[in-house]
Amino acid sequence: MELVFTLDAAGDAITMTIAQDSIGARESMSDREQKFVALGYLQEAWAEARLEGVDGDCLAQACLFAALTEFVTTYGEEATANLANGLSDRIRNGEFSIERARQ
Repeated sequence: MELVFTLDAAGDAITMTIAQDSIGARESMSDREQKFVALGYLQEAWAEARLEGVDGDCLAQACLFAALTEFVTTYGEEATANLANGLSDRIRNGEFSIERARQ
């Protein structure tokens, strides 16, 4: 399986999907299901790196660098900058916050 990120031409939206191998192709998953599967893979890789002693902040910075580099390579600086410009409002609106159960 291959994780694929798609940025629209204006740089306003990201679509995250998984391209499946043609051998043993699985049933089609909805876009939402694919995003959950992709997130699961990323969380597993993250946890493995943490077990190896990699700091979470270093992981986050490396992931952002890798993602932005890929977007610039694929879509160019302007589309990527447009995407980044919209992130501050989305962060403030809580789109990236994960609520944790309080004990």
